Amino acid sequence: MKSQSFKIILSGGGTGGHIYPAIAIANELKRRYPTSEFLFVGAEDRMEMEKVPQAGYKIEGLWIAGLQRKLTLKNLMFPFKVISSIIKSRKIIKKFKPDVVIGTGGYASGPLLRVASGKKIPALIQEQNSYAGITNKILGKQVQKICVAYDHMERFFPKGKIIKTGNPVRQDLLEIKSKRAEAKTFFQLEEDKKTVLIIGGSLGARRINQLIEKELDFFKDQNVQVIWQCGKFYYEQYKGYDALEHVQIRQFVNKMDLAYAAADVIISRAGASSVSELCIVGKPVIFIPSPNVAEDHQTKNALAITEQKAAILIREKDLDVEFKICFEELIKSEKMQADFGEAIKKLALPDATSRIVDEVEKLLNQ
Repeated sequence: MKSQSFKIILSGGGTGGHIYPAIAIANELKRRYPTSEFLFVGAEDRMEMEKVPQAGYKIEGLWIAGLQRKLTLKNLMFPFKVISSIIKSRKIIKKFKPDVVIGTGGYASGPLLRVASGKKIPALIQEQNSYAGITNKILGKQVQKICVAYDHMERFFPKGKIIKTGNPVRQDLLEIKSKRAEAKTFFQLEEDKKTVLIIGGSLGARRINQLIEKELDFFKDQNVQVIWQCGKFYYEQYKGYDALEHVQIRQFVNKMDLAYAAADVIISRAGASSVSELCIVGKPVIFIPSPNVAEDHQTKNALAITEQKAAILIREKDLDVEFKICFEELIKSEKMQADFGEAIKKLALPDATSRIVDEVEKLLNQ
């Protein structure tokens, strides 16, 4: 704990994958500099406007959104949103007078970091994915430091600015082995059955949900019990399956550490935060990346793991043919499960938050 006090702006949002890393970085900075002042900047109508205040921080919203892939009315509004966001970012920075600005990705971080860099305020971006998004690629030329989670990121950023730190993850995941008995009790799981955890991201994943619904009898035949996080968009549609003896359906899993501890096999999307968490958790994973994200970055995140023979990747288009075969082979082989678990754990970077904040400290003390 240090006696200095700083003013720090963090910007990122749109999805939990951008918001939670920003909150983790803020929490570590607050631990080191308890009297510092923090302000988050997000996009007006996105989930950060709810999640950041829940974490105890103030947030300002910008009128900003991304370009749609097809020609829409929203795209015609895009230039006006950018101008509006730059004007508001100038006002925020002028009023708050930050010592450093940190961006974790998402639309709002673009205008804010651009204004900050123009005013020579020290700035750092944290790129979570193995394939950099367009906003961060542009900002990479302007900021002082870029914290990344994967190798070979000099394809996107100036080499001299890159520091490989990993992605911030929840600290309660670092020691889940000891929580297995508690987890089995919490989820009321049967001892003699394997447990599969399905996670499709905070909002849910339509194609994964369709797959799980179709294969519920198959899971029963495999003597498997299922913890199924279907996401808030899909809960009403699927909640009836909770009545099945071998299925527990959740809109959102609040005790993620216990869910991971209970799981023998995990089926997951391949967002950057999820991949980083799953490396730390060290369980066998079947990745089903979303093909509908910018630059297909989820597939690239999953490939970075599967190329190390540390997980299984099934593309959405191949699920009907490959899923049952892959799953049955994995669930029946203790050796395969152990090998995948050990291999993915070797890729973990558990002290990422601390290392990112070390880099922020260097900027503050320059």
